[in-house]
Amino acid sequence: MHIGTIAGRSVKRHLTNGSPTDNSPWDGRFFDLSGHASERWQELSGPWEEFGPFPRAFDYFGDGSFYLIDAPGHMPGNLAAVANIKYGDDQTAWVILASDCCHSRKLLMGEEEIASFDGPGGKMCLHEDVDSAKETIARIRTAEVEYGMHVAMAHDDDWMCAATNEVLLSLLLEKGRDDFLGRVREGKAP
Repeated sequence: MHIGTIAGRSVKRHLTNGSPTDNSPWDGRFFDLSGHASERWQELSGPWEEFGPFPRAFDYFGDGSFYLIDAPGHMPGNLAAVANIKYGDDQTAWVILASDCCHSRKLLMGEEEIASFDGPGGKMCLHEDVDSAKETIARIRTAEVEYGMHVAMAHDDDWMCAATNEVLLSLLLEKGRDDFLGRVREGKAP
């Protein structure tokens, strides 16, 4: 099912009206439904099934190795992924690629709350639906704590700096890994 970008449910309705000239933060040309889109994309429609703490998961390859997870909160249609990977000497583990569902370990573990900040027109947040985001974050935490899954978040480098999670470290290519990790620890661009 490789068609380009895959989006979760409600993305079409949420993003297709945007344009660079109106008040939308989205450029609707990417999602143009009239055939002039800049990218090929499709809204995922299922079939959905339960997977661990996630009520809506899509078995992407149909073999139980990679699931797309309905993970609302950051925006409607937000997706995460869960992959069964091999690491070490023929060991396997589940890794959640949490994308923008959660942005830090402290937030994931409930040590911090979802932040808001002053922006044009008032208070803003990186999550469009804070209640849904909290529920998604709680499910990811449950997947880690109760199911033993490993979590990689889009904007979190704590696991790289600590270099103690063998499973997540296995996601990095061996060639240049030490240089890459050194640069991350120094706060430099990898």
